[in-house]
Amino acid sequence: MTRLAEHELLRGSLDHCVKCTICETACPVSNVTSLFPGPKYAGPQSERYRIADEPTVDASVDYCSGCGICSQVCPQGVKIAELNAQARDQLKRQHGVPLRDRVITRPTWLGRAGTPAAAVANWSLGFRPARILAEKALGVHRDAPAPRFAGRRFSRWARTHTSPAAARRVVYFHGCGTEYYEPWEGERVVAVLEHNGYEVVVPKQDCCGLPLQSSGLFDAARKTVLRLARALAPYVADEHTIIVGNATSCTLMLKREAREILELDDDPDLRRVSERTYDVCELLLEQHARGELRTDFAPLHETVAYHAPCQQQGHWIGKPALELLALIPGLEVRELNARCCGIAGTYGLKAEKYEIAMAVGSDLFAQVSASGAATVACDSETCRWQITHGTQLPSVHPIDYLYRAYGLE
Repeated sequence: MTRLAEHELLRGSLDHCVKCTICETACPVSNVTSLFPGPKYAGPQSERYRIADEPTVDASVDYCSGCGICSQVCPQGVKIAELNAQARDQLKRQHGVPLRDRVITRPTWLGRAGTPAAAVANWSLGFRPARILAEKALGVHRDAPAPRFAGRRFSRWARTHTSPAAARRVVYFHGCGTEYYEPWEGERVVAVLEHNGYEVVVPKQDCCGLPLQSSGLFDAARKTVLRLARALAPYVADEHTIIVGNATSCTLMLKREAREILELDDDPDLRRVSERTYDVCELLLEQHARGELRTDFAPLHETVAYHAPCQQQGHWIGKPALELLALIPGLEVRELNARCCGIAGTYGLKAEKYEIAMAVGSDLFAQVSASGAATVACDSETCRWQITHGTQLPSVHPIDYLYRAYGLE
């Protein structure tokens, strides 16, 4: 199927819109700011008037965070968030891309530059005059949650680690957050998978392109995700090997968004990678359903709050982390029902959108405080950074609790 045909198929979904306003009610952004008129207006309604190579009918689409909630709640199956994403691409083509968006959407560049100078880079992140200068020069808000560089890369640890041979083999897609900021999370993922009888292979890899896509830089996003697909595809040539990732937004990019939003469904490497990709909690819960997951968990007598991020819910796999955490004796899990943390990848870093992101996340922050939990579990690294920023409490990946309960520390 050609890109044009894919676009027309996606655009055709807007004819199913019955203007019921469910998406308007659910939209976390339009409920806190008038700068975004809502997904129905910016999506199906405006899409009817968008013509290729002509000026966009409404620039407010850039205030859509891309959380995907509108598409999830639409009873008619209209691809609202996907239409908005393509409209943002058209907007950026017509009006240009700010330097800020070209920089913060390339985590590989930032990670490679910041890792060798982690001490200086992390100091500057906490140095108020430097943050104010960055806001004025680049448009990155002075108070936005900026992750600290780990000073080491996960891939370097992986090159020195030998995974025991096993009957089952998985390819680990670790993503940029694990590579540069949270390498310990990758080590824990590997340990938990090996504990459950998997041989873990970590090929050379790069960014999935999601930050570029979310900011409307579609051409660069296509090159980036296809480069990743070329790197991963040879490892899943046989029907028994699968890909597993712990960055739920990045795995969703491989599973669906690159094929649908970037219109790359005709690429054989991406399609093969997409069909073989799992979220780590999704994989472990399937293993448990087959009676194959090790449940030799030691009790953890603590209380944890759990937030399922928007893009995790976009996998349509339920909330496997909740079910896995329920297997750990003594662990009290308090599920939070806030729709969104507000960060939406790089959205909440931008000076003009920071206050919106914090307003969107205010309900979640309040629920965390009311839960009485000392820690928050969340599947997305950017959401974890936003949660910690908004609550001053630590936030970890759910896999951390399995790792500890297995006694793998």
